[in-house]
Amino acid sequence: MKSDVLIIGGGVIGLTAALELLEAGYSVRILERTRLGAGASEGNCGLITPSHALPLTRPGTVGRALASMLRSSSPLYFRPRLDLSLISWGLDFSRHCNRPSMLRTMFARSDMLSRSRELFNGLIEKHKLACEWEERGLLTVFATEKAFEKERAADAELGAVGIETTHLSPEELTEREPALKGNLAGASYFPQDAHLSPSLLLRELERVVREKGAVIDEEQEVTGFCIELGRVTHVQTENGLRASKRFVIATGAWSPSLAKTLRLHLPIQPGKGYSITMPRPEVCPDTPLILAEPSMAVTPWASGLRLGGTMEFAGFDEKLRAKRLDALITGAGRFLRSNLNGGTKERWYGWRPMTPNELPIIDRAPDLENLYVAAGHGMMGVSMAPATAQLVRHLIDGEDVGLDRDPYRIPGTR
Repeated sequence: MKSDVLIIGGGVIGLTAALELLEAGYSVRILERTRLGAGASEGNCGLITPSHALPLTRPGTVGRALASMLRSSSPLYFRPRLDLSLISWGLDFSRHCNRPSMLRTMFARSDMLSRSRELFNGLIEKHKLACEWEERGLLTVFATEKAFEKERAADAELGAVGIETTHLSPEELTEREPALKGNLAGASYFPQDAHLSPSLLLRELERVVREKGAVIDEEQEVTGFCIELGRVTHVQTENGLRASKRFVIATGAWSPSLAKTLRLHLPIQPGKGYSITMPRPEVCPDTPLILAEPSMAVTPWASGLRLGGTMEFAGFDEKLRAKRLDALITGAGRFLRSNLNGGTKERWYGWRPMTPNELPIIDRAPDLENLYVAAGHGMMGVSMAPATAQLVRHLIDGEDVGLDRDPYRIPGTR
């Protein structure tokens, strides 16, 4: 049966886009190369963060990255190798590390993040999504006064996009979050942030889209496209052709290789991240945390505790590096009074789809009137998913959703 829309990719972006389109009256088929959520969607820390509007592309980022990027245990690691696409990506990234570019990106990211934050409440209530949703805000915690002072200056930029920030002294911090040690420099608190369990969110989204009639085919890798007169007619899979009226590429870090078959260049690099999930310790934070110096996140749920972070540029290397997982335990131990040796339930890695300007690509493919791209969300896939879904629908049916689509166009096509 020919669907109205065929979505390639069953992560959080593909599933939320499917739900948006189903509710607009379209029939939807999802093709997933492995299983739903097996990419970056499942093992992340589930933070919904309007506070993360400021991108990594800031003045000074390149210098800090160069100082640490060859240490295999550092938060940012580049495995030494000759990779011309990564070199090109890195040069492009460095060109964005200036104040004017940072501010342009901040406003565009804020539009996506704040809209998604609003939409999540409605989605969860309407569809009864049991995903451990909590609205407790976020604490960014600092071990040193030097780092705290630098971040306070960055927090001031966020006021331009309506992000509320409260700065906490060491005494105020330990009173607010007793699970933290008492020798810390302070914290920034962002009350508008929230968190959820990404694995439960994926299962619930799958439930809802199936109930609404979506067809989901797992273990269905798309290998190419059939094109006639400027339109895609079918996708090629190992099990034959699949027809549709419209097609959406939402395959995260794998999107460039799929787009390449169409001679379409997407500047996305896989940034490998790690997480460790463990039973909830007896002494456990109540508020999600960003630990500044080790550049990692800590997310508490009723069902457990997750430590996540690091950024490793090593292509699609499938090795689970113990040194990088150990760095998460060490980094968290510097801040938390929790016992982190109570048993690990899950050790995970996944590839974040990183663009050089820290903005996702949500656009129609040039010269193909019925093919769309929704990829490149970096570390913000869950946070930006509902707004991305609205933009995908806007691209398909033209309905105004109140978001400027220009910042998310395919580079070089404006």
